[in-house]
Amino acid sequence: MSDRADEIRAIVVQTLAEQQKLQHESIDSIVLKAVATTLNSFGLDEDDRRELRADLAHLRRWRKSVEQAQSYTFKAAITVIVAGFLGALWLGIKVALGR
Repeated sequence: MSDRADEIRAIVVQTLAEQQKLQHESIDSIVLKAVATTLNSFGLDEDDRRELRADLAHLRRWRKSVEQAQSYTFKAAITVIVAGFLGALWLGIKVALGR
């Protein structure tokens, strides 16, 4: 009787494993179709992956250069403000000592 129960258990385990494999394959298929549909809705052909990758790389370089330019602009503005403050301070000291 125990051999029969073990045999049934093995068949059930094998059947469940096959069902799970089929479910994963169908989920993968659904996800791929959803991604392709989304890309097509944005006007991107799924065969143009190299073009898409190049476009995204270009956008990344553009974003980084803009961020760097903003950083330099901020540093330049702080430098101008500090230089103006120090110049006004120097002029004030010069006028105070000149009297």
